[in-house]
Amino acid sequence: MENKFLPICKQDMIDRGWEQLDFVLVTGDAYVDHHSFGTAIISRVLENAGYKVGIIAQPDWKTTDDFMKLGRPRLGFLVNSGNMDSMVNHYSVSKKHRDKDMYSPGGKMGCRPDRAVIVYCNKIREAYKDANIVIGGIEASLRRFAHYDYWSDRVRKSILIDSGADLLVYGMSEKQIVEVANALNDGFEPKYIRHINGTCYVADTKEEIYDDYVEIPSYKEICESKEAYAKAFKIQYDEQDPYRGKAIIQKHGDKYLVQNKPETPLNREELDAVYALPYAKDYHPIYKAMGGIPAIEEVKFGIVSSRGCFGSCSFCAITFHQGRAVQSRSHESILEEAKYITELPDFKGYIHDVGGPTANFRHEACKKQITKGACKHRQCLHPEPCKNLNVDHTDFVQLLRKVRSLPKVKKVFVRSGIRYDYVMADKDNKFMRELIEHHVSGQLKVAPEHIAEEVLQYMQKPAGNTYDRFRQKFFDITEKVGKKQYIIPYLMSSHPGSTLNSAIELAEYLRDIKYQPEQVQDFYPTPGTLSTTMFYTGLDPLTMKPVYVPKSKHEKAMQRALLQYSAPRNYELVHQALVEAGREDLIGMAPRCLIKPREARGYLNRANSNKKGNKKTDNKNHKQRNNSKGGSSKGKNTNERNSKNTSKPKRKRR
Repeated sequence: MENKFLPICKQDMIDRGWEQLDFVLVTGDAYVDHHSFGTAIISRVLENAGYKVGIIAQPDWKTTDDFMKLGRPRLGFLVNSGNMDSMVNHYSVSKKHRDKDMYSPGGKMGCRPDRAVIVYCNKIREAYKDANIVIGGIEASLRRFAHYDYWSDRVRKSILIDSGADLLVYGMSEKQIVEVANALNDGFEPKYIRHINGTCYVADTKEEIYDDYVEIPSYKEICESKEAYAKAFKIQYDEQDPYRGKAIIQKHGDKYLVQNKPETPLNREELDAVYALPYAKDYHPIYKAMGGIPAIEEVKFGIVSSRGCFGSCSFCAITFHQGRAVQSRSHESILEEAKYITELPDFKGYIHDVGGPTANFRHEACKKQITKGACKHRQCLHPEPCKNLNVDHTDFVQLLRKVRSLPKVKKVFVRSGIRYDYVMADKDNKFMRELIEHHVSGQLKVAPEHIAEEVLQYMQKPAGNTYDRFRQKFFDITEKVGKKQYIIPYLMSSHPGSTLNSAIELAEYLRDIKYQPEQVQDFYPTPGTLSTTMFYTGLDPLTMKPVYVPKSKHEKAMQRALLQYSAPRNYELVHQALVEAGREDLIGMAPRCLIKPREARGYLNRANSNKKGNKKTDNKNHKQRNNSKGGSSKGKNTNERNSKNTSKPKRKRR
């Protein structure tokens, strides 16, 4: 059966000669049969295991009609919110509704409910009271324990409890979903499927739990005590390892949420097999008249090379979802996909990306990690690269050379981001030179996130002058190879640990390197991250010491404005921030000042005229200013200047 979509209606089942499905997968995304979408992977993995699977994508949750359109499945319903947590999908960090949903037809918002997993499970129970329900995907995975919910500003129960589902599979789930399917097929009731790693279940008593476990503070305790919340998270954080981790239990009322230890990562052959399944690699034809699914454009000409990340940034959920063990596909698997891409009718010669969570991670951090797991109380890259870290880009360089040498390929880009401290730890410059010479699309994305050491410490990002050295090396090599290329640094404001002085330090750094970002991301507290625990509790769970957290709307606005201090619209906020921090020395006409004094009427007149002017005029002027600084008006960020203007900033670094 060559690249056919799975059934989405009764007629599709009839066409296949199926009277009943084994599983019905309900998802908050539109149906895209591409391996960058979790629904596609899980459904194809089950199909490959011999099960009949149908898809109900973005059902109308106001009635049960859509949930019943494929009939009652023989073994059960599988439920996910889609590729994103539904609340993150719907709301910005300021809790305002987003304008677009890239995973819905034509980018239309409103095609899924808030807290989609819970809503879908409730409707399934309404339609089929005793049907088996298994939840998974990012929303279920990150909410598997009782967790702080930013949007309601309170602690919520485990999503397994709130949804009323029978089982929860967390992580990438290919192994455990087949084990769950086989157990159901063998006649086991869900309540007796308790032996599978990478799953969560609910037990009535501790006596029912046979594995060695560690108990964390209960839902009631963490609601009442932020210290208890931080302690609970610390244990969750420490035990998320498939080799040394233990089962974790957490009391919810008179029941216990039980998380079995994580499933072991797929080996290379298993990962290759997942990506070789017969995906249609496109959205379902029913969406064509609706404008298609925008998210496919981001991945259609890109290749997933790896999964997992040993970078362990505090604000990132990858550690909690995919784990610290990096898994990568073989060159052969990737080249086969690259050849397929070159045969697509709209292929223009450009492979948009060869990467993953961190593009330049292609192998495990060290040999110990393969058999004994990641270190419990030590990070691979923070506060500095571990002496046992295997720093080697050889395999990635060879892979990129092979892909770019394929017929019809003009250029291969690495756009998913690289870990620059890992690059700087590599004594061989071959990767960086080849990256700059062949694989940068004019702009290289890196994520220093901040520059103040007290903030970077809480982010678990490299401090010191690592980013400065990387920048200088990038521009030096760029000049040597005769190119004009730029760096786009991603920056974050208002992360736990960031004071007004921290934000001012970052603003001064941006002044020194003559760079002004067009966009700045405020820290977004999402379930399952170390940073979110700090945001909620005001404690660093790794040390149990207090951490400063900027929470007021006004202070967050000031910190964000400082990162764009030259924008006229931000003048008042920047002025207030500098006065409040006692840094009036940065208000004046001297070159080192961030803003001019109020008496400089020309500045205020320009600010007022921009405020009153139309958006198109302001954008035009902004682009002209960018170009005059040597940047590019393309893309979402103003680019850093090229090597002719990138001398190392003269500033004291601690």
